[in-house]
Amino acid sequence: MLRAARPGDENGILDCIAALAVYEREPDAVENTAEAIAETLFGAEPRAFAHVVERDGVIVGIAIWFLTYSTWTGRHGIWLEDLFVDEDQRGRGYGKALIASLAEVCVERGYSRLEWTVLDWNAPSIAFYRSIGAVPMSEWTTQRLVGAELTALATAV
Repeated sequence: MLRAARPGDENGILDCIAALAVYEREPDAVENTAEAIAETLFGAEPRAFAHVVERDGVIVGIAIWFLTYSTWTGRHGIWLEDLFVDEDQRGRGYGKALIASLAEVCVERGYSRLEWTVLDWNAPSIAFYRSIGAVPMSEWTTQRLVGAELTALATAV
């Protein structure tokens, strides 16, 4: 069953995040906690959102997303941070259903875009994204500040 995440889903969502980290060859990178997920998704001011696929009482797929804003269109969009379906549950249409649910949110709310990144080596995901009509934005390169560089810039002013 595909649905919006709700309180009580935190551990299942975290399990999917940890499995995604293993798949993306970063098994020790997850610092997130069930408590942090609860605050982010269900706190007084939610900053991110999630849809889940639940099967037999277990969360087997997630789409975690947040709003973006396009200065060119003057409208919001959705940034899909993580899409993950348990390996033994793939091929059942859950990934497509999760992305379609976000496309539905975009259409219903008048959002102009649904965007995400994919690792260059992740051929199965790239093929899946092409099959649903997604196109690469090859002229754009993601930039990131973290750790010491982020702190240094913040304190440089």
